Amino acid sequence: MLDNFLGGHIDRIGQSLNLATTRQRVLTENMANINTPGYKRRDVDFTVAIDDAQEILRNRTALRGPGGLRQSQASIRTDGNSVDLEKEVYAIAETELRYNLLTDMAARYFSGLKNVIREGR
Repeated sequence: MLDNFLGGHIDRIGQSLNLATTRQRVLTENMANINTPGYKRRDVDFTVAIDDAQEILRNRTALRGPGGLRQSQASIRTDGNSVDLEKEVYAIAETELRYNLLTDMAARYFSGLKNVIREGR
């Protein structure tokens, strides 16, 4: 009953927060392997993963791993490593901003619910 009342909005925010956390983990793994010969950069595609999460919410099935996980095949260095420091730092900052935005959205959503429960007092 509560799911019908909330309309799945908080589920989508939760899935997006999980996705941002997964992307941050993947990006920090890239940074940790910046000097590993042959390491291929990995990333999480937000659009694919969010579409997967929305489909899962419609079907009420469980997420079986991070959606949209992809590995870069292009090597930018002679040792076969495809990690670019500038790209990783930018992606980490972008993910942090996205995560902060999502937590603000969740806080505002619950603040609005609290206001409704208190009848606007």
